[in-house]
Amino acid sequence: MSGHSKWSTIKRQKGAKDEKRGQIFTKLAREITVAAKSGVPDPDSNFRLRIAVQKARSENMPRDNIERAIERAAGGAGADNFDDVSYEGFGPGGVALVIQALTDNRNRTVGEVRSTLTRAGGTLGESGSVGWMFDSVGSILVDRGESDPEELALAAIDAGAQDVQIEDDGVEVFTEVQDLHIVQEALVAAGYEIRNAEPSMRPKTLMEVDEQTAIKTIRLLEKLEELDDVQQVYSNLDITDDVLASVS
Repeated sequence: MSGHSKWSTIKRQKGAKDEKRGQIFTKLAREITVAAKSGVPDPDSNFRLRIAVQKARSENMPRDNIERAIERAAGGAGADNFDDVSYEGFGPGGVALVIQALTDNRNRTVGEVRSTLTRAGGTLGESGSVGWMFDSVGSILVDRGESDPEELALAAIDAGAQDVQIEDDGVEVFTEVQDLHIVQEALVAAGYEIRNAEPSMRPKTLMEVDEQTAIKTIRLLEKLEELDDVQQVYSNLDITDDVLASVS
């Protein structure tokens, strides 16, 4: 599948480990709280919150944890002020990176991101240095199951999808960010199983590097996402099947 889909596959496999679950839930709770504070604390009326809650549920985050995160946004105990920040940079071989974080201390976060990049042979770039290489989209990963992929693609396009990529083990549907939930609901209503649905940064073109550089880049992506403040990392790395097998 696309580089984004393969990176999502790697993250799901790594995140399944027990020692990763606590950190995943902490990051999800932070996103839910920030999303709830950005508008009304009601997922039906707040798009960002709806997506955050949906993602938490897909990770099997307990309902009580989700409700507590929303309550914090209403001024309950433990409510913090987090800022959305985005960093751009380069990994091994010049692979472009966009790093999205939620932080209550910008100096700490940028220091950790810069240090992680430097140790892996990457560099932190200026704002706008690689952002133009990506499009903001909605991304929906759909299980093919026994369904006809062509029919699935047509159903997605009829629902408003911009693009569909069909591969052996699934289908990735791309939408306008504001149409994400509409297309997702249409696919669910049509009987398709959704693996994941979220706003994403889609590279306009993928960058091919040798296998060792690709593996080093994936290790860097993992290190970046292990940082407490980092929520998402996107790259234009072309992840081949051989590389995927090596790191999975």
